[in-house]
Amino acid sequence: MDTVEELNGTYFYAGKSNLTATELFFMVFCEKTVEQFGLGLLDFSAVIAVVSGRNDLETRQKPSDALKGTSYASKGARAVFKKAKFPFGLSLPTWLGGYTPWTARRVMVRNIGTFVGRTIPLLGVLVLTNDVSQIVYCTIRDYNAIARGNDKIW
Repeated sequence: MDTVEELNGTYFYAGKSNLTATELFFMVFCEKTVEQFGLGLLDFSAVIAVVSGRNDLETRQKPSDALKGTSYASKGARAVFKKAKFPFGLSLPTWLGGYTPWTARRVMVRNIGTFVGRTIPLLGVLVLTNDVSQIVYCTIRDYNAIARGNDKIW
């Protein structure tokens, strides 16, 4: 963080003067976003994982109620694990139809490749959700440390 000052009811932050409370919040938000995505290897991997989960590859004929297509993650995982199954008849949950609670449905699978192919994009979504949560928390925390009186959030 740069120098923070108050000038005639406005703020001075990161070399910018005469910032309103909203502009100050935006500046802090931008700074925290850059800090969160700064090193980026994990975040880049998360984006790759999410994109690899798009079901836009052509596949065999499926039943009419199944989702059309398959994903790169699923195709790659099935190529690595072939038809290997979990030991002892173990079934683990996977998610179909999207990664939001409103569109996803849980399905139990025994095939390792199916499980891995469907879990990779979900892990990417979880990492990006963590990033967004940390950005929001740190932005509000630091903004409230700078802001005065009624300009504070909560």
